Amino acid sequence: MDVLTLSRLQFAVTSMFHFIFVPLTLGLSVLVAWMEWRYVKTGDETWLRMARFWGRLFLINFALGIVTGITMEFQFGMNWAEYSKYVGDIFGAPLAIEATLAFFLESVFIGVWIFGWNRVSKKMHAFAITLVAFATNLSALWILLANGWMQNPVGARIANITGNPLITQRAEMADFMAVLTNSYGWIKFFHTVLSGYLVAAFFVTGVAAWHLLRKNETELFRRSFKGAAVFGLVSGLLVMMTGDFHGVEIAKVQPAKLAAMEAIWDTQKGAPLSVFVMPDSANEGNALEFVTIPKLGSLLAYRDPDAEIKGLKDFPRELRPPVEPTFYSFRLMVGMGMLMFLLSMVGVYLSFRGRLDAAPWFLKLMIPAIGLPYIAGQLGWIVAEVGRQPWIVYGMLKTSDAVSRSVDVTQVLVSLIAFTLLYGSLGVVDVYLLAKYARKGPEKAAGEADAPEALGGVV
Repeated sequence: MDVLTLSRLQFAVTSMFHFIFVPLTLGLSVLVAWMEWRYVKTGDETWLRMARFWGRLFLINFALGIVTGITMEFQFGMNWAEYSKYVGDIFGAPLAIEATLAFFLESVFIGVWIFGWNRVSKKMHAFAITLVAFATNLSALWILLANGWMQNPVGARIANITGNPLITQRAEMADFMAVLTNSYGWIKFFHTVLSGYLVAAFFVTGVAAWHLLRKNETELFRRSFKGAAVFGLVSGLLVMMTGDFHGVEIAKVQPAKLAAMEAIWDTQKGAPLSVFVMPDSANEGNALEFVTIPKLGSLLAYRDPDAEIKGLKDFPRELRPPVEPTFYSFRLMVGMGMLMFLLSMVGVYLSFRGRLDAAPWFLKLMIPAIGLPYIAGQLGWIVAEVGRQPWIVYGMLKTSDAVSRSVDVTQVLVSLIAFTLLYGSLGVVDVYLLAKYARKGPEKAAGEADAPEALGGVV
């Protein structure tokens, strides 16, 4: 294995592991803020205990998300030094704004929230977690605008560099507003953040279902389940809508990815949507294809049933993304999204009819369903990043040209093993702590000890 392959594998391991924690942070912060504002409005202690209980789990996950994100920054300057040299002037801008604006806002007010129980007013305390939720999602915006620029590089110009034998060209910022308003980045932001809300919704309903089956704190966990089920239903609907918009954007700026997602090999007008397909890259075709819906592919991609979709054969082999990983990841992601929407509908129905306790089969089903949005999110990133290959910045810089020239195989291999062992250990710790405090349940007394003890001593 060469430096390029190992560097790609290392970044895949670290980024996909990091994204285990990010979506739960995005959604759970919103849910905790909602619970605390309900307490402020009603004075009902149950809402306060809910905010404390789910807030403890939020903090555990939040801490792991911070730790696992740091190493990714270092990889841009080490494994991917050529990438940083070439596009750092543009890619670095949104990341710098994310750190100086969103991350610091998030860090300050999460401190107020952790240590402010009974030290600031109820409204101020609820406002603190609201700002944490806002800053967390604002952080995601800047990061996804940076990634959106990699998918659709707008507002850039290529400048020639003189006097430096190692760098002859680089991309420079020509229009910051174009980067800021990049439609690809904004659609990606909403689709990704809403999928994070689904993660939080299924996490809360799954944990609540576990407690309801054991008759623990039934009123508290009924409320938790009901609120999260509605949150999941709305988020699931919006995920499907933004996913549809995302498909249209991909068709416009990344036609090779679209062809790989649908396993379309020959250019055709009025392309059908095949329900059952088995792509075969070796023979440039599909080994199995049946149950096709005429013209639906063109309609979904271009809003025109007679529109032309460019096939994979019209792209040079070296510019085609890996078809099978992109295709199967996309289909599985869509299938899981539809299943989660169905489960959310059932959850909302049973909650509002007061029939959760009479449906233990459904509660049992919702416990393993916690993993569905996690898997779907990872599959979505495979579609986004593998489907962009061989480009690291689409149409501008190939992945093979972005890897560092100053590291060797041994260095990357050793760091890959070290990161894998470290992240594996952190993953075990995270699962252990989440499971421990989720099973423990909320504090019993209304006059609980002040944080951090009230948060389980995890901070």
